Amino acid sequence: MIYTVTFNPSLDYIVTVEDFRLGLTNRTSSELMLPGGKGINVSIVLSNLGIPNTALYFAAGFVGDEITRKVKESGIVADAIPIDNGCSRINLKLKSIDGTEINGMGPVIDSDRIEILMEKLDGLKEGDTLCLAGSIPASMPGTIYSDIMARLDGRGIRIVVDATRDLLVNVLKYHPFLIKPNNHELGEIFGVELKTRDSVVEYAAKLQEMGARNVLISMAGEGGVLVAEDGSVYKSEAPKGKLVNGVGAGDSMVAGFIAGYMEKNDYEYAFKMGLSAGSASAFSEYLATKEEVFAVYQTIE
Repeated sequence: MIYTVTFNPSLDYIVTVEDFRLGLTNRTSSELMLPGGKGINVSIVLSNLGIPNTALYFAAGFVGDEITRKVKESGIVADAIPIDNGCSRINLKLKSIDGTEINGMGPVIDSDRIEILMEKLDGLKEGDTLCLAGSIPASMPGTIYSDIMARLDGRGIRIVVDATRDLLVNVLKYHPFLIKPNNHELGEIFGVELKTRDSVVEYAAKLQEMGARNVLISMAGEGGVLVAEDGSVYKSEAPKGKLVNGVGAGDSMVAGFIAGYMEKNDYEYAFKMGLSAGSASAFSEYLATKEEVFAVYQTIE
């Protein structure tokens, strides 16, 4: 079974406002409400690809209830940890104003709720896959990613991490199966600027030396790179298409890679599936469907 963890999920209120004017009443011309958060995005794309999975997340108030309803609608097993106080985030995304967003804070997550999450993770079995993705609320310890990996260390659980800076670097000693920084995040770790596919390979290899088994680098319009644990390196330019919505493209890449690897146990195929899923979501209003992913896959050489 595949499990995803989202520490600070959201209900994304995506609106288009024509001719937005400050200080005046503006009216929307289109609206969409969708569950959000990196782990949930991974779960949705996995479900779209026909891969059963369970989403673990914290949920508070009526917004948390709506997130759970929408997660279940996506065909995902929703395993929400209830928060008694506060309310889960609503993120306002203004599509028509250069991707302007206003993101909520989310509820305070107490130590007893974190322990409930840990106890749920204790139930994972050898051969399961766990995806830890995204930022954490200010109320949670900054060591939460490494705490989880330390607790599960040596149990044969395949762990995927999509996080930034210390959250990512601190887990490397536990040998995550896959990490997925983008080229900017990779550059921040080492204090360099990385713009080309060739330039990221050296630094991805450094993350392997620090403990990561496979390093998948997303590079938006430049495509992507995989430095695999068997020594192979795969590089590809971005598939051709019109960028519609970049939100969730990186999460889709993670989901595509997991789905591809589970299907064929082959790194090249997993890389191409990751690249296809990420691009297909970028070319779509929302996260990519199976048909959209395989349509893009056919264009990759």
